[in-house]
Amino acid sequence: MGQPSSPRSPHDSSPTLSTLTFLLLLCGHAHSQCKILRCNAEYVSSTLSLRGGGSPGALRGGGGRGGGLASGGLCRALRSYALCTRRTARTCRGDLAFHSAVHGIEDLMIQHNCSRQGPTAPPPARGPALPGAGPAPPTPDPCDYVGRFSRLHGRPPDFLHCASFGDPHVRSFYHHFHTCRVQGAWPLLDNDFLFVQATSSPVASWANATTTRKLTIIFKNMQECIDQKVYQAEVDNLPAAFEDGSINGGDRPGGSSLSIQTTNPGSYVEIRAAYIGTTIIIRQTAGQLSFSIKVAEDVARAFSAEQDLQLCVGGCPPSQRLSRSERNRRGAITVDTARQLCKEGLPVEDAYFQSCVFDVSVSGDPNFTVAAQAALEDARNFLPDLEKLHLFPSDAGARLSPAAFLVPLLSGLFVLWLCVQ
Repeated sequence: MGQPSSPRSPHDSSPTLSTLTFLLLLCGHAHSQCKILRCNAEYVSSTLSLRGGGSPGALRGGGGRGGGLASGGLCRALRSYALCTRRTARTCRGDLAFHSAVHGIEDLMIQHNCSRQGPTAPPPARGPALPGAGPAPPTPDPCDYVGRFSRLHGRPPDFLHCASFGDPHVRSFYHHFHTCRVQGAWPLLDNDFLFVQATSSPVASWANATTTRKLTIIFKNMQECIDQKVYQAEVDNLPAAFEDGSINGGDRPGGSSLSIQTTNPGSYVEIRAAYIGTTIIIRQTAGQLSFSIKVAEDVARAFSAEQDLQLCVGGCPPSQRLSRSERNRRGAITVDTARQLCKEGLPVEDAYFQSCVFDVSVSGDPNFTVAAQAALEDARNFLPDLEKLHLFPSDAGARLSPAAFLVPLLSGLFVLWLCVQ
């Protein structure tokens, strides 16, 4: 996909009562301190009679300000539910189900014209389920992000792709391509669920270009899915395990939703994080590390203003981008020779081809052709929109439009606001 989708208007198609109830029944991954499951259960209990006594159409008709009895009861239940979520907001940071429920409440309150102030529903009665209520719908695996999202929305989630390879070249989530110097440690990703840092050093003493020599990836603690896991790779040390020696997310119920596998030890590692809809590939080629990721859009955009420096989001800062003259400086071998070497595996003269020419020319190492080819192959496998596979940046380098960064930044600020209420 291209630019991130714009925030949904509250007047767009809002979920019905049954949709929100279904959403609540899917919320199965609450930490012991995050009381979202209790809030969900109380809401469902308080609306059982409403769902049993009338059709969804009847519920849509009246409003909370003088509407019918059903809508009045629904508004009381929604106010109670909103109050419950506010009380547990501080301990539910990073819980996707919690944030989805908050948005669902807001949509329904707008749809049914419910006032934010007013009576709330009485506490639900404790005891056996009401006769005729029937069994609850089966709850999907709380640590299967794609399955949970698909059942809730009736479609698979949207995904984003980012990559860093070579000297290094960064392809951002929003299809901007930069050749960067970025010496030292720089964050590729820094959101509520995932942190990725690349450490680079000069490819040669006389060159401005750098290569990634170390990658640090932190999968943050995710309630009943995984313990926090740290993965570190360095040139000539590409382990097929996390830092603690494990190959999964730990002993929690969803520990298997995070796993490491390799088909070529020492040069290729794939990490799958099903609980956040993410796949990461790390490669070693020609004395450098490459990084490639496919991640669910909601996960990639879950960050606050303090986490705004992310190369995968905004690309390389302007001060760190190599200029055209720097990219065209004479290297260890001629540009014509580098072009011939790169053309064999990269027939389309796109950004990947140009990156290959730069890397091979500067380093004098033909193995850099493999890094560019692998990055292109990862993009072909990870990109949801193959029409954007080949990028053709201008001589000045593809630039990030303000709107491309503003939307995810505002999204992150909104999530931060929810968590501190």
